[in-house]
Amino acid sequence: MKLKTLILLTLILISKLATAQDEWTFKTESDGIKVYSNTKSPLKVKPVKVEYTFNATPVQLAAVLLDIKNYTDWIYKTKQTALVKQVSPTELFYYAEINMPWPAQNRDFSAHITATQNPETKVITVDAPSVTGLVPEKEGVTRIRKSVGKWVLTPVGKNQVNVTYYLQIEPDGGAPALLINLFISDGPMQSFKKLKLQLQKPLYKNPSLSFAK
Repeated sequence: MKLKTLILLTLILISKLATAQDEWTFKTESDGIKVYSNTKSPLKVKPVKVEYTFNATPVQLAAVLLDIKNYTDWIYKTKQTALVKQVSPTELFYYAEINMPWPAQNRDFSAHITATQNPETKVITVDAPSVTGLVPEKEGVTRIRKSVGKWVLTPVGKNQVNVTYYLQIEPDGGAPALLINLFISDGPMQSFKKLKLQLQKPLYKNPSLSFAK
């Protein structure tokens, strides 16, 4: 796939995700973690939004999100991850393989992470769209070529941060859309529960990020 075509597809996904933000339908809540779905989306796999307020700072959350090697500790069904390229403290490329429930094959993907902070509001945004061509495909594993992930970390009080996570996937490989929808609805919920525990680790107690305060 040519680079221009890939960029165009990614921009279309981001546009669809932004449009969907006003059409969220509440799906479920557990331990204060709320999950929404865009049921009006024409896509077979519906976009998902997750919200929760953590007892942490935006910098702490960003430190966890940029720590690729420890994704297997908390991101749902993540089998393995690898840092492919570190461009700067705020930009990197990584690879991940996800365990899928039978009868679906495991999925894998590469993503391009960029992190920015608004100097006035201190809101940190972490974008993570998929990219292609970084890692060879594996036999028996289905490559996800089109996905958009986005984290918005908003300070709401002393040592508190509201986290909003958006996820949209267009899976390949013929897995039933119902199975994928269930997976991406339950997955973020379970990931947020483990993220609470991940934030309590000493590694993230007082992180220092050059781009954020």
